[in-house]
Amino acid sequence: MPAPERAAAPRDRAYVTLVTNADFAIGAGALLRSLALTGTSADRVVMHTAAVPDAALAGLVARGAQLVEVDLPPTSDAFNEAHSRRAVHERAPFTKGEKPAFHTPLDNFAKLRLWRLPYARVVFLDADTLVLRNIDRLFSYPEFSAAPNVYESLVDFRRLNSGVFTARPDPATFDAMLARLDAPGAIWRRTDQTFLEAFFPRWHGLPVYDNLLQYVWLNLPELWDWRLANVIHFQDEKPWDPANPKADRLAPLIALWRAFHDGDAIPDIDALPGPPCASC
Repeated sequence: MPAPERAAAPRDRAYVTLVTNADFAIGAGALLRSLALTGTSADRVVMHTAAVPDAALAGLVARGAQLVEVDLPPTSDAFNEAHSRRAVHERAPFTKGEKPAFHTPLDNFAKLRLWRLPYARVVFLDADTLVLRNIDRLFSYPEFSAAPNVYESLVDFRRLNSGVFTARPDPATFDAMLARLDAPGAIWRRTDQTFLEAFFPRWHGLPVYDNLLQYVWLNLPELWDWRLANVIHFQDEKPWDPANPKADRLAPLIALWRAFHDGDAIPDIDALPGPPCASC
């Protein structure tokens, strides 16, 4: 007789993010506070590499993080060179947005380490996201669920964005990933995102509002709706980057991120004004 399925207790669930340098620790601090304000009982785990300074990690612990140090997956020198910042940007330039100087594409593959975490259910969130309302329902979604990579048009719905996704950690899955990741000649155009799309070709779609990219504010303002937005994602340009070239156009979103980061009062999300929109 099969054993009954174990009910998922709070300790079986975790929100997980990845921090690979001091800059992304800044983003993770805002993310952690946003999660705490939703009232979730799930653990909040920060996977981090050895490159993150102790002072930055201490700030994350102060905001409720459980720290897990991770390494990048073991990959060949040829793989590492093919996925260096220079190689990735030369091979497939980022024409829709501008990656900050502290972005290192190879670090993205450390995200795969979450499949070795001791949790039954995980919701992964990039460190440049904010959670605006409780999203614990995502723990009941199957592996692998992610929202589409919506930048500017319907065509974007064909690809996933790996800034928010659901997973079921399992060392066997991690081992299978390693076997495929560094296969001879393997090149993953958009690093972890392209790899996960290939590894889970029948990925399940989350609503776009579970990973609402800031480029929707700029390019598809008619799609933006604060009443529906659960997670906003500051992909490409970062709200804490003083060199952000789109700071003026994204000022309302940056102000909201700043309120979460600085510990200020959070405005009524539903009542926030939307983006400029000629056709709305």
